[in-house]
Amino acid sequence: MTKAVGLLVALFALWLALSGYFKPFLLSLGVLSCLFTVYLASRMKLLDDEAVPLQLRLSLPLYWSWLGGEIFKSAVAVSKVILSRDMQLNQQLIAVPSPLKTDMGHVIFANSITLTPGTVTVEAVPGKFLVHALTEEASAAEGFQEIARRVAAVETR
Repeated sequence: MTKAVGLLVALFALWLALSGYFKPFLLSLGVLSCLFTVYLASRMKLLDDEAVPLQLRLSLPLYWSWLGGEIFKSAVAVSKVILSRDMQLNQQLIAVPSPLKTDMGHVIFANSITLTPGTVTVEAVPGKFLVHALTEEASAAEGFQEIARRVAAVETR
């Protein structure tokens, strides 16, 4: 039941954000369409951990806001490297261990690494990721450990 309610709230929030309509009639149509979608998903037995892996928890928006700040800070750092006269690049491939337990946690971790400027997740194998880092600062293990710790807090299991 909580997965159905979580999916309903997420669908309606997405509908509201994308439509931008606040008239009562259109809001009621949005609610009805979201209810119908959740009903169909329930009838098809799609409301499980794989289909709705993350419940609406306070930790998810907090993680997104933290990740946005990290993306901004590292984008500034990469811009400084690119715009400097003597480009101080120290490209390297590093193996980053993944302490996460769920597939969704691995996906969020790998995408978070890729979203952070200066790093790209190149390969994923069970238990670790191969990451290309543009600079020595981007390849620091502490940054990856912090991302892994925060993703672990978001994981549902």
